[in-house]
Amino acid sequence: MKSAMSKQVISDKWQERLATENKKRRDDRRSVFQRDRARILHSAAFRRLQAKTQVLGAGLNDFYRTRLTHSLEVSQIGTGIVAQLKQKQSEFRDLLPSTSLMESLCLAHDIGHPPYGHGGEIALNYLMRNDGGFEGNAQTFRIVTLLEPYTEDDGMNLARRTLLGLMKYPVPLRSVYRQKLAPDVENFRHLRVDDWHPAKGLYDCDAARYDWVLSPLSDSDRELFTSLRFAPEADSHGKSKFKSLDCSIMELADDIAYGVHDLEDAIVMGIVTREQWQLAVASRLAECSDPWLEANVGYLSDQMFGKHHERKDAIGALVNTLLTSITIVPSIQDGVNAFNDPLLKWKASMPENMNVVLDTLKQFVSNYVVKKPELQVIEYKGQQLVMELFDAFDSDPKRLLPSATRERWLEARAGGESGKRVIADYISGMTDGFAQRLHATMFTAASQGPLYDIH
Repeated sequence: MKSAMSKQVISDKWQERLATENKKRRDDRRSVFQRDRARILHSAAFRRLQAKTQVLGAGLNDFYRTRLTHSLEVSQIGTGIVAQLKQKQSEFRDLLPSTSLMESLCLAHDIGHPPYGHGGEIALNYLMRNDGGFEGNAQTFRIVTLLEPYTEDDGMNLARRTLLGLMKYPVPLRSVYRQKLAPDVENFRHLRVDDWHPAKGLYDCDAARYDWVLSPLSDSDRELFTSLRFAPEADSHGKSKFKSLDCSIMELADDIAYGVHDLEDAIVMGIVTREQWQLAVASRLAECSDPWLEANVGYLSDQMFGKHHERKDAIGALVNTLLTSITIVPSIQDGVNAFNDPLLKWKASMPENMNVVLDTLKQFVSNYVVKKPELQVIEYKGQQLVMELFDAFDSDPKRLLPSATRERWLEARAGGESGKRVIADYISGMTDGFAQRLHATMFTAASQGPLYDIH
């Protein structure tokens, strides 16, 4: 494998930016990806994550995680994965992302998610059903390449490799959207979540930008990279098949943070019990074919529901167990590694038994926390709130939209578009609290007066 790796060179094109820059900086010796990390850290979109829901509602308690603290933890796990891979598989050292690049991907991966988490995403996807749909990862790409005002027209103007790493689903949404939409609802209150889960891809209106990202690829690489794991059917979305090496690491870090760290919040808040953990998780971990985890699952369970420092130790042990199992393996299609570009030729992966462990943890969080009726009520409230805001702005945009957003809406209309994408951009950028206060100002008599916004 070392001899094969020595022949692979990463093209300089992956460090290029869409727009040419002529920055006046004295003695700036930062790498391309150190600059990208700084742009993300200092962006308004990143700051807003501090007041957006992760699993439990933002602002309900000062202990548990928001989208911002989740992203910081994903970054820590992601850089940990890269560090252990460089030690474990040193032949990939020059191919693996730098610490700055991995931090950039992990810090930016959630900035496209709207207020009120999944409820807000469902609401916007329904309201954009005839205008290209809505999906959080697609919105992330749109923010970093267009909306964030670091540049006038090109968002943060990040490097091509950074953008490739943020493309979790590198296919147009139109290629994966279900063939038949669910019927429209007469009243927002009647919208069913199961009918409006978003497809996973990139907006058609951003095609020129993701075409630019993929332009260094050969025709065969691009065709394979944008192929589908399965095609859409009448009542189900299709799904893309491949991710870049960098993206595969970031996604594993995200999944670990969700499955382990969000579990900690649920335990501390008393949302899940020891009995539920034992039945749904510990019993399966005791038969996971990992000798260390099988031998220590009882001890870890005691710690998980013990004192605070003991729980921290158990959380760290679970993260470490998952993280150190990750290796770099070939990206395979029909039994063959058919990619030419090294950033696509390899991916980070867990062994099957560790995938089962991680899926068990993620399912536990989903079934016993996310789907808990008390939390679904909050998500439903956010869903209704987002739809009512959208409906109001769409009814009279020239009157109600803030000035900068109104100008973008007028430009969209002049270009023959409906303008709804601009409204979705505006609402999806709101924090939970801002959306709630704006809703109160617009619909509640006893409001606190006007809100000032810089969108």
